[in-house]
Amino acid sequence: MKRLLLIVGLLLGLNACASGPRPPAPPNLPYHAWNIGLVAPMHMEVWVESVDVVDKRGFEYFHVYGGVASYTGEVAGWHKRSVGGKPVNNVDLPDKIYLRWQSLVEPQAYRIGIQIPQWVRDEMVKPHRVFCRWDQKVLTRY
Repeated sequence: MKRLLLIVGLLLGLNACASGPRPPAPPNLPYHAWNIGLVAPMHMEVWVESVDVVDKRGFEYFHVYGGVASYTGEVAGWHKRSVGGKPVNNVDLPDKIYLRWQSLVEPQAYRIGIQIPQWVRDEMVKPHRVFCRWDQKVLTRY
């Protein structure tokens, strides 16, 4: 009888240890990912060390994006087309974005935290009707 109680106690103890913390539920967004991209004036050649995101649930995501934001020989104006971005999957809407970059011209690093206002998050989930010129259809995009 003692042996049976010992085995049952050990099994219950092992079962309690096996159930660890559950990962957070995925965010409730109308799309699976939102994009983050970087742009700088053509004459401002910078290396972005990291982009870190704190979502509205308080979860922190480090090194979401990084790389060269601008690297051209031209010195006038901004880029004529949008630069690439990176999809941010399974992350809720951003509450704060931290950016750390280095100037390639001067030996200095910069850091900034950008608080994202609520109206921007509202705009990120607001549906917009757009016309697709390729197949002549009106689509709903966010």
